[in-house]
Parts: sequence; C-alpha cells; structure tokens
Amino acid sequence: MKKNGRKTALIIDGSHVSFEDMLAVAKDGMPVVISKSKEFVKQMGRTQKALMDGMQKGVAIYGVNTGYGKSCGNRISMKVAMKNGINILRFHGCGTGEPIGIEETRAAMLTRIICLARGYSGVSIGLLKQMADFLNAGITPVVPCEGSVGASGDLTPMSYIGAALAGERDVFYEDDIIPAARAMKKAGLKPYKYQPKEPLSMVNGTTTMAGIAVIAVERARRILDAAIAATALSVHAMKGNAHHYHPVISEAKPFPGQVQVANQIARLLLSKVSARQLEDDALETLQDPYSLRCAPQVLGVLADALDWIKKWVETEANSSNDNPIFDPATGQVLMGGNFYGGHIAFAMDGLKAALASAADMCDRQVMLLVTPNLNRGLPGDLVRLNGGQEGLYHGFKAMSIATSALAAEALKDTMPAASFSRSTESHNQDKVSMGTIAARDAERVCTLTERVVSIHLLAAAQACDIRQNIQARPLLNELLHKIRQVSDPVIEDRPLDEDIERMCVVIRYTDFF
Repeated sequence: MKKNGRKTALIIDGSHVSFEDMLAVAKDGMPVVISKSKEFVKQMGRTQKALMDGMQKGVAIYGVNTGYGKSCGNRISMKVAMKNGINILRFHGCGTGEPIGIEETRAAMLTRIICLARGYSGVSIGLLKQMADFLNAGITPVVPCEGSVGASGDLTPMSYIGAALAGERDVFYEDDIIPAARAMKKAGLKPYKYQPKEPLSMVNGTTTMAGIAVIAVERARRILDAAIAATALSVHAMKGNAHHYHPVISEAKPFPGQVQVANQIARLLLSKVSARQLEDDALETLQDPYSLRCAPQVLGVLADALDWIKKWVETEANSSNDNPIFDPATGQVLMGGNFYGGHIAFAMDGLKAALASAADMCDRQVMLLVTPNLNRGLPGDLVRLNGGQEGLYHGFKAMSIATSALAAEALKDTMPAASFSRSTESHNQDKVSMGTIAARDAERVCTLTERVVSIHLLAAAQACDIRQNIQARPLLNELLHKIRQVSDPVIEDRPLDEDIERMCVVIRYTDFF
C-alpha cells in the first residue's frame, strides 16, 4: 500500500493482497497501480520468455500452439499461434442471464490481476495495466451470470471481461451500459492487443467465482452483525432472559463464533437497571424458546464458518489458477488443474447453509413477536393503535408471512452445487467444480437473508416501541434510533416494501457494531 496524493492505492507487485484491500478496490474504488519495480518486471518477464522460447522450439504448449480442451491434439504453427488466441474470447461469448453485479465483477477483475501478477502465466505487464486502467476509470464489463461449470475455470463469463479489454462487447460506464469501445474512447483508453497465451490466461481460472465470493463473504459478515442486533432487540421486546448469554455457557462450549455472538448479545442487553426488572417472571418463561436462547449456537456457526471461508477465498484469490503455467526457475511448461474451483464451491456451499440457518432463526423470532400466545403481552401482529383510531389493522401480519417465504427460499437454495458436477466438453472436463454456481447461490441466499433480517429488525423495533422501556438499555436504544432513521413506526397499515429495501441498504453498507 502507498499513498497516492490523498488516495490510497493498491500496488500490484506479485505479493499477497489482503481481503480488505480487495474490498477497497471492488466496493470503494481504491486505485490499482501496477508496480514498475525491477524485481517485479524481471519476475514477469521470466515466464514470458519461457513461453516465447517454447513456441520457437516447437514445444507443445496447451492452448497456445494447440487446440483447446479435447482439441489439444491439434497443432498450430508459430505464425498462426501468434495471432490465434483472441478466438477463445469469441466462441465463449455464449453467456446467459442477468449481469453479475458491478462490485462482484470488479472483484473478479482484481483477482485476475493478482493471479497473473504472480509470475507463473507468461503474460505481459501490459495486460495487467489494461485491467487496472479499467478499474481505475470505472469501466466494468457486462458479464452474464450463467454458463460456467467452474472448471476449466470461468471460461464463458471471463471471455466477456477479456473481450471488453480489447474494445468488444458492452460495459457499465457512468451509470449506463454502452459499447466497450465507446467507453474506452471517453476514458482515454485504447483497445488491448493480446499477445500469445494472454486470451487463454484471461479465461482459464477461478476468477468470476472468486470475485463473487469476496463480496458474498463481506455481505454475510454484515448480515451476521444485523442478525445479532435484531436478536438482542427481540430478547428485550420479548422480556427474555439475559442470562442465556452468560459467558460461562460459552466457556463450557468454547467455539469462537459462539463466544463472539453471546458476548455481543450480552453487551447489547446491558441495562441501567437490574435485568430482572426487564424480564418476564412467569414460571413458564424460565427458559426462552430456542430461536432466542440458542442464538449464539445458531449464529456462532456462521461466525466460525466466515473465519475459514474468508481465508479460503483470500487464498484462492491470491493463487495462480491459470493453465498452463511455467516453472519460473526452469521455464518448464506445466499443465495441471489449478483452474478447478473446488475450494470455492465447498466454501460457498457452506456459507449459504450457515446463512439460511440464520434466516430461519430470524424468521422464528419474528413469529414469536407477532403471535399473541407467545409474545408475552405484545398485541397480536404488533398492531400499535393510538387513541381514537377506528377500523381493523393488521400490523406485521403480512411481514411475518414474507419472512417465512424468504426463509423457505433461502433454505431451498442450500442444496450443494458441488454435488451436481457434470461431464462436459467431450468428456475432457469430466469432473467440474460448479464453483461459480455455488458462489451465485451464496449471493442469492445473502439477498434473501438480508431481507429476512431487515423485516426482523423492523418487527423487533416495533415491539420495542410498544414496550416503551428501551431507554433502560442504552445500546439497544441506539440501535432503535438507527432503525427509525429509515423506517417510521407502523401506526396505521401501510406498504412496507420500501422500508424493507432501505433496511437492506443499512445492513449492507453500514456497521452495526
């Protein structure tokens, strides 16, 4: 990292890039600078020379002087190989579906820069600079989300990024979708002219799935914080027992995530008065329902999962997942399978399961809040009437139906994508990772869970307003104030769809703790 005027820039020099720096580039637009250091230039030039030497000697280099995939038995002359590579970006232009998000695509572009900058791929610094220029200018290729089996990497989606660098296809630029060539002209950039192997190096790897995974992990972390906040508000609204989050309980079962969640809930429940004054003293309330009492055990799974998932995603993003690669020491051509996205697939399948479980827990808490025989004295459906109002009101009745639907859909989407490996490409790609589908699934489950937690926060806030004693817990009072900045209490029935989406924005882009 270095200071670039008032901005902080990420220096790409083949060294490790942190998860936080990836987010800063993808989400916050931190500039990317390709190093000009002699050591880095030499490192990149070493395998580029190995590539050219191999071509001149007639060494079979997959995808450079051979066909692709099952067609690798076909050989190409040196003359043809020097200009044939761009074709892979064209015939893989068969993606379908809605575009991948801009943040996710920016993360993907950065992870490709990181991969190629490790110096195993035989590509030029010019290719890295072209991608960095796109990121810095805010030019984001339009990448259809469907069409990758996750090995031999993200061939089809990455072909759209590769083509855009050369001035083909469409991009997001200045809040519009326009042809890449026009955006580049406006930004003062020129179409990139690919050198041998570079088009293959753009598509043959785990780039798209890694980019989606980077953003999904960050979203999940924020969802976790919001679910903890919603749970603490619900405990207060339900006159729940603060001792369920006593540190000794977690000491007895010391999973770090459980300890973390229990401590955060306990901290939020700190009060100016004795906790017993805020709790229900009926005999049957000795223990709260599982969705409240076991929140540290439920959300702790997500917290612990995020710890290893983040490490796996960071490792994948910092790997050389190209094929073929070159031994920098000897120049030997090495053809392997680093493009296989198995780690991302497993990580994203795990993430979506942990997220959906959190959504299910939050949905159950909403059900407690709205149900008269369960909510310890709150009005049914959290209907809050002022004196003089007439008519029949339904408050959060439909909101509880919505959380049930959203949670059910999230749970449905937990089927492991990796379990659906398919043999394809004439049985050359006979075992594939489905990593990109798993990452897209995780992204979808993030969206569904955000919406469940949004409704949960709104319902818990409504219930706390009804109790009228939130001031006894200062930290919860601050949370309630934050919610009330984007959503007013429900006095008379009104549409709440916009409130839900505003709350989702709060979850996704602000910190609860």
